[in-house]
Amino acid sequence: MSTENKSIHEFDFNLICEYFSSIERQGPGSPEVTVKALGFIDHLAGDSKIADIGCGTGGQTMVLAEHTTGHITGIDLFPVFIDLFNQNVRRNNFQKRVSGIVGSMENLPFQNEALDLIWSEGAIYNIGFKRGLKEWKQFLKPGGYLAVTEASWFTDERPDEITAFWRDAYPEIDTIPNKIGIMQKTGYIPVASFILPENCWTEHFYDHQTEAQKKFLDKYKGNQTAEELVANQRHEAQLYARYKAFYGYVFYIGKKI
Repeated sequence: MSTENKSIHEFDFNLICEYFSSIERQGPGSPEVTVKALGFIDHLAGDSKIADIGCGTGGQTMVLAEHTTGHITGIDLFPVFIDLFNQNVRRNNFQKRVSGIVGSMENLPFQNEALDLIWSEGAIYNIGFKRGLKEWKQFLKPGGYLAVTEASWFTDERPDEITAFWRDAYPEIDTIPNKIGIMQKTGYIPVASFILPENCWTEHFYDHQTEAQKKFLDKYKGNQTAEELVANQRHEAQLYARYKAFYGYVFYIGKKI
């Protein structure tokens, strides 16, 4: 099978999982930002039910568990992430109220109106922002909350290079007011939105990859797919350094009407 001209989503899934499972977070974020977003959610209690969709290895889920008392289900498509997620759960002694399961965000295993909160950091793009908001809403109780991070433009105009990169990587990227508009149109009250600080990308995401990349390339020396995967991530980091004034992740928090 040819591995030329692959986008990140077409790389060998096992290699992707191995690469990203070696870092604490599989996307930009930080414990401080998770806690900040949680501050906008009202009425969570010991019997509250929370789903973390596209949870990865659970970096943000463990923070959620520390700052809530309800039951949390983490869902991810990749078994290797869920294995690490459940190891994290045991390490933190959260087994009684946190569990990770393998599943698809396109076919969630919940009853209608069963959840008080849906959480998703750096993952909703896999299904698309509008589709995710629309389809996941049925699982929320009336008055339940949804909190997601989504790649967004900070400006109406930006350099061609970064526009072309994102148009290819995620055509649904849009400005913050347009994203809030989508949230309102799909049946949520837009409670809050805020831009993730730069350190969520640098200190908590790209910086962690530097050491991981060295080990990964040593292990897969001469493997073209592995080398392309690392080159891809390095390119993304360089683009962020160059164009961070124009885009980033934004937390969007909505309440189901």
